Amino acid sequence: MKLFTKKRIIEAAVIIAVGFILVFTVDYYMSALRKTPGPENAYVPEPRIEYGIVVDSFYVVKEVVKPNENLSSILLNYNTPMGIIEQLVTKAAGVFDVRKIKTGNNYTILCSNDKQRNAEYFIYESNPTEYVVFEIGDSLHVHLGAKDVQVRIKSASGTISSSLWNAMAEIKASPNLTVALSEIYAWTIDFYAIQKGDNFTAIYEELFVDGEPIGLGNILSARFNQNGKDNYAFRFVQNNNTDYFDEKGQSLRRAFLKAPLKFSRISSHFSNSRLHPVLRIRRPHHGVDYAAPKGTPVHSIGNGTVVEARYAGGAGRMIKIKHNAIYTTAYLHLSGYAKGVGKGSHVQQGQIIGYVGSSGLSTGPHLDFRFYKNGSPIDPLKVESPPALPVRKELMDSFYQVKLSQGRKLDSLNMPVKNTLRPI
Repeated sequence: MKLFTKKRIIEAAVIIAVGFILVFTVDYYMSALRKTPGPENAYVPEPRIEYGIVVDSFYVVKEVVKPNENLSSILLNYNTPMGIIEQLVTKAAGVFDVRKIKTGNNYTILCSNDKQRNAEYFIYESNPTEYVVFEIGDSLHVHLGAKDVQVRIKSASGTISSSLWNAMAEIKASPNLTVALSEIYAWTIDFYAIQKGDNFTAIYEELFVDGEPIGLGNILSARFNQNGKDNYAFRFVQNNNTDYFDEKGQSLRRAFLKAPLKFSRISSHFSNSRLHPVLRIRRPHHGVDYAAPKGTPVHSIGNGTVVEARYAGGAGRMIKIKHNAIYTTAYLHLSGYAKGVGKGSHVQQGQIIGYVGSSGLSTGPHLDFRFYKNGSPIDPLKVESPPALPVRKELMDSFYQVKLSQGRKLDSLNMPVKNTLRPI
């Protein structure tokens, strides 16, 4: 009896052990099955997004606006009814003027992914960073968008052999960088007087969209060595205005006077088509006339060199002053010149250079004042006179931090100076 009982106990223990093993095995197997990815867990690729729109379900057309093309001619090719196009033009009012669609600019059309290829979105790129979306669906919408712009910091260094332009061309720098650098130093360096061996370094931003360069950003700092003297320029923002300052916080710009006469009134404005008071024909008048009595002193609006002082036909007695490589001013119909002022004279801001008269084609005493930028006439009343204000005292600590950081970078790039264009 005891043997029988012992045997039954052993059998029961074996059965229980086998049961535990079976339960564990089944549970493990089921757990593994639960962890095995099924179709619902399969890899799903990330959607492709352009202009803020998921484009995977569309047939995508990318084109360039051709000569004589406009919104209507483009969308008609993609089965958009003229009535819908007219509604889009109405919707665009206040958002974008469709008449400004330009030849050569890029556009994208998102079409239905079927045989009809009906346009559902028209996206026009106004420039490399901004675009307009015309939504052509159950409801019509027009809105503006902007692409993400990436900024990369680069440097340009070179030595002058003949001119700044040629030195920049040698390192394949953008012409825009050349112009921007010359404008920063327009008041402190005469680029017509630079010599072989002068050298420069600039640290600047280059802008990219979708990995493609789209242009120049800001010049952050620069150093131009002329005749052995380093001329530094540091970009700094104060009062929401950006300016360039030397290492002492003094602005590199020099302000113009608001007007060449102290007491006067404007009798005629800048115009591309003005009825000439003497000739009685319409012709451009690229200056501002200041009515004033004969003999009223005329002042130079800025420092510069007199490049012309002569009788110039209809302009009468005139003086032309070159202020820097960019800006030149002219003073017409003078009655005479101030003592000591002639071609080649150096004049100071506010200095009397001549006197109001009525020489040349003129109906009465006045000064015809003209302003030129890079040789082209501009409206003197619309010229934004550079502030020429130093860094404010309370901002000097912030400025010195910028100067210290940028100065170290410039100095490291200057030893030795090499003709190079490279990222930082």
